[in-house]
Amino acid sequence: MAYNGPLMKTLSLSFAGYQGTQSIHTKAAIVFGEGVKARHPGPVNFELEPDVLSKGYKSGDLLGLVERNELNMCYISSIRFSGVVPALKIFELPFLIQNRQKIYDALDGALGDHLKTLMEAATPYRVLGFWDNGFRHLTNSVRPIRMPEDCQGLRLRIQMSDFLIKAFKPFGFDPVTMDIKDFIDQLGSNDADAVNAHENPLTNIANFKIHEHQKYITLTGHILGVAMMLCNKDVYHAWPADVRAAVDAAAAEASHAQREFAMAEDEVALSTFDPARVDVVQLSADERKAFEAAAAPLVEAHRDEIGAELFDYLR
Repeated sequence: MAYNGPLMKTLSLSFAGYQGTQSIHTKAAIVFGEGVKARHPGPVNFELEPDVLSKGYKSGDLLGLVERNELNMCYISSIRFSGVVPALKIFELPFLIQNRQKIYDALDGALGDHLKTLMEAATPYRVLGFWDNGFRHLTNSVRPIRMPEDCQGLRLRIQMSDFLIKAFKPFGFDPVTMDIKDFIDQLGSNDADAVNAHENPLTNIANFKIHEHQKYITLTGHILGVAMMLCNKDVYHAWPADVRAAVDAAAAEASHAQREFAMAEDEVALSTFDPARVDVVQLSADERKAFEAAAAPLVEAHRDEIGAELFDYLR
């Protein structure tokens, strides 16, 4: 229905990400922008920067840009906040989440509401949505990985989380926290201290062309990553109610679309790997159980800290 009321002030929104124009996150951000335009009664100026890495930033710089309101919004992994919101560590425990739809339902319900409240209390951000950051898999340039013992001595790039260091040590890795930009810059390096293993969703392995340098891919699906769509908290609460309603509805639409993109993208990404150049390992049931057994003590050790009741949402 056309809006026939008084002329409205232009709503200006700026959104940025780091995975490039082909990313499913960028596609979801476009859905969000179109959704706000369709719902807001006045004109909307939506600016989207799909790749801050190409501008010289690191992915983590997005947080400061949004906090200072140089940007209104961004997406970024929940792992960036597990230090200040320990409940988010539940998304860092390996081999715990196995059902995508169940976690979607939980994040759209009580679990998501709980995490949004915790984030708003502890950070300068309002969580607008929870996105599928992909089942994460292992890559390396040394050998195929089928069992935990195959991980021994490999220097593994992980996301910027001290907790993930604990999560990967039980498999025998030497984990190193590193921003994705630094890791990409180091790919192909002959530096003896360079990392020779890494973990990421298939879409990132393909988009960042990691498989061109680390040809061994093991489909562990050890973590289902969660990305959070964030907005500057003060900006969000300063908007009139109708603007917040338009933004919230568009964010929900974009989140549902992003998850559809994520599920479809796994097959697309797999199809880009040339079998003559890339060795893709699918774990057998017994091989997967060996990894789950190695991870089990860590999972149990953090059940009380994270909140035992949260684990019920993930099974």
